[in-house]
Amino acid sequence: MKRASGLLGTASTLVTTALDGEEDSLDNIPENLQTSEQYEKKEAIVDLLNDASDSIDTAIEKIGEAIA
Repeated sequence: MKRASGLLGTASTLVTTALDGEEDSLDNIPENLQTSEQYEKKEAIVDLLNDASDSIDTAIEKIGEAIA
């Protein structure tokens, strides 16, 4: 269980790194393109990565509760 939690911690770091990159990319899209399909796709990616990060954090917490 501790190994699983550690692996999830690594996954969380990777997802957070990807999320930061996507958010930076989204923030750098010019204002006149913020209604474009490209912007909407990047927004969707950011939302999905946020959801993934939240799910991983929840899994880590649940494993912590289980081994406590």
